[in-house]
Amino acid sequence: MSADDSTEALMAELLVEEDKAPAGGPWYTRLSAIVTFGVGAFVVLTSVGLGLGEVSEPGPGMWPLVLGIAVMVLSVVLLVRGHVFTDTEKFSKSTLLPLIGVATLVAFWVLLPMIGFEIPAALLVFSWLRWLGRESWRVSIIGTVLTVAAFYLVFVTALGVPIPRLI
Repeated sequence: MSADDSTEALMAELLVEEDKAPAGGPWYTRLSAIVTFGVGAFVVLTSVGLGLGEVSEPGPGMWPLVLGIAVMVLSVVLLVRGHVFTDTEKFSKSTLLPLIGVATLVAFWVLLPMIGFEIPAALLVFSWLRWLGRESWRVSIIGTVLTVAAFYLVFVTALGVPIPRLI
């Protein structure tokens, strides 16, 4: 069995459970609220380190600060009012899919300053299309090339965003 076959088998197994996810109940809702509150608090703390600037001239940390506070407020609302929601799903094998997505984003974040934009972006897009999206090899390869080229043209060429890059 090749690596591709085992990866596809795992993804197929994960996606089969997606349709049959049992209800998790209020404890799962509370746990989700606590985790998202922690993520929001992390974003708030790191945004302050980026510099907030002024309202008339916001710094790079202003928008992440606003989003982090919004996530924290919504997490508190979910923690307090979460008992009324009945559609929370239990954690299962299909829960791994978003975690894999987050792991690839972290890998992108780590690799970006080391080897530039192009390779980590291509790896991220390809992994999302091929393994998380279960697209064909052709769609994954063409989609990766077109997506990375489009982002490069928009952010580097047109907008002049100073990101680490190979080209």
